Amino acid sequence: MAAATGENGLPFMKMHGLGNDFVVIDARAGAIDLSSALALRLADRHRGVGFDQLALIGPGDGEADATLRFFNADGTPSATCGNATRCVARHLMDETGRTQLTLRTDRGLLAAEDAGSGLTRVNLGPPQLDWSEIPLAAPCDTIDLPIPGNPVATGMGNPHCTFFVPDAGAVDVEGIGAKMETHALFPERTNVEFAEVAGPDLLRVRVWERGTGVTLASGSCASAAAVAAIRRGLTGRQVSVVLDGGPLEIDWRDDGVWMTGPTAHVFSGILTADFVAG
Repeated sequence: MAAATGENGLPFMKMHGLGNDFVVIDARAGAIDLSSALALRLADRHRGVGFDQLALIGPGDGEADATLRFFNADGTPSATCGNATRCVARHLMDETGRTQLTLRTDRGLLAAEDAGSGLTRVNLGPPQLDWSEIPLAAPCDTIDLPIPGNPVATGMGNPHCTFFVPDAGAVDVEGIGAKMETHALFPERTNVEFAEVAGPDLLRVRVWERGTGVTLASGSCASAAAVAAIRRGLTGRQVSVVLDGGPLEIDWRDDGVWMTGPTAHVFSGILTADFVAG
């Protein structure tokens, strides 16, 4: 799907991974000046299209088959989005017939592959475990933060704060998540996960995404929660993470954190020129 602007409008796709939904714009055929203001208008579920994150596909660069930029629902940029990366990878694999791709994001070069049975797998890279890489505002033990509830901090290209709770379903995700997103220990704000150890190598996780709010799923949040559980010795290195929208499989290997799950292309459309112009 090639993008075109002007009087013909701007084509887009609506995709989701376990209900974590995205607007995807293909800019490989020509540069698009996608501003934070336009992303914010697009995110409006009443006056725009609505999304948890927006993904902009750019051309490859020799090392990568395509490049990706992401925006949160509040219009702010994001360095990574795991489920959106899987959705774009699936779209490109369907388009080309290939089963393996490399995508460039602000997180770096990410490998993607067809996992069979309609599933797509992406390597989100090694987790960032040092306080300065996540980043935190001050040196501290990232496996036991000095915050009530003793959460774990993890970087997956974006900051994460994981609380382990006895019952994820009983947590006030919206209330606590909104408060924790802007905690002073996280200078770039943070995603927040509430993880319940539901069985051997099984987590039940609910998420609050930085710049978006409560979402049905999040690939980077699922990965961060799994990494936190592994570091605490609560699970092995292969973890099933059940989110509100469904399950993702997380495998922390030597070369990074691999995430596997389903994707869906819901519809394609065209944004009017008037809407794009604002």
